[in-house]
Amino acid sequence: MRGGQGVRRLAVRVRVLVALGRPAVALLFALYTALGLAQAGHAEDRLLFAECVVPVVAFLLCSVCVNDLSDEAIDRVNLPGHWSRPLVTAAAGSRNLVVTAAVSAVVALGSASLLGLRPGVLMVAALALSAGYSLRPVRLADRGAVAALALPACYVALPYLLGLTATGAAVGPRDLMMLGGLYIGFVGRILLKDFRDVRGDALFGKRTFLVRHGRRATCLFSACCWVIGTCVILAATPRPTPAFVASYGVCLAAVLLILRALANEVGHRREEALIAGAAVIGRGLLVLQLAHVAMGQAGWGTGVQALVVGGVLLVTVGQVVGLVRYGPGTGLTTASLGQEAAEASSPGDRALVVNAPAR
Repeated sequence: MRGGQGVRRLAVRVRVLVALGRPAVALLFALYTALGLAQAGHAEDRLLFAECVVPVVAFLLCSVCVNDLSDEAIDRVNLPGHWSRPLVTAAAGSRNLVVTAAVSAVVALGSASLLGLRPGVLMVAALALSAGYSLRPVRLADRGAVAALALPACYVALPYLLGLTATGAAVGPRDLMMLGGLYIGFVGRILLKDFRDVRGDALFGKRTFLVRHGRRATCLFSACCWVIGTCVILAATPRPTPAFVASYGVCLAAVLLILRALANEVGHRREEALIAGAAVIGRGLLVLQLAHVAMGQAGWGTGVQALVVGGVLLVTVGQVVGLVRYGPGTGLTTASLGQEAAEASSPGDRALVVNAPAR
């Protein structure tokens, strides 16, 4: 009997860690890390990739715990009963998150320092920025556009530069140009996250770009970031093939169509589907970039590269079409963590907040 209870407790703890690890975000971190390694000419160094992923994932766990502790009241409005917020669902307590954050910070800093001086310094800076994003008196999360500019420094710059510097390579102009393109593109993506959180953000005075300027301005600014970021990435890409450039063009066109629809959409489920589709395109672009650089370093022929790029594009477009038509899947259910899922707000409430800029 005791053994069965122990197994159940262990299973709950594992599920809580998975929720805190934000699987979709962890995948993004891994892709940016792999891009940094590939940019330095180590696209196939699997051991070094694993060594880099450890501090990156530990940093993610620490940042999520700190943010969840700081945003608990907002999350109870925006994401009541959602599996990804164990503090809200009571699957974990505040003490659990504090301990997880502290241990994760030590692991992140220690494992990054083992990779070298520059990765260690990067991790110190990233941990400080992450704390400033969530904690008072700094709390960048409440500062509108500043938050949208600061968060990509943790999401993009840390894993990319950690992978790049872990190889011992010098950071050149082309590397920085690639980082700039990835950063600008991610700003366009992170702005869309605020649609999900708009009601709680407005209620608690969190002045996000969406709350301050409204739906249309947010979609327009996001579109500009996507376009500029894509152009910069293509300019920084070594020897881009016609198939690679065409695939980027298709993905960019699809995102612009999604943003155009999102600028006029107020239905909650439809909104979720459009934003999920944009997220899939963002991940697809990263996979395309990584595949292109890796295949070039391996000396693959142009024809084979075109087939691989076409396959990645086909899978990406297929996922986007499915999401936009049928909506995102339920994923892990909240019932498994003890409560049922609930809508963050009614479509009418969301429309009132999203469509009108703050005065």
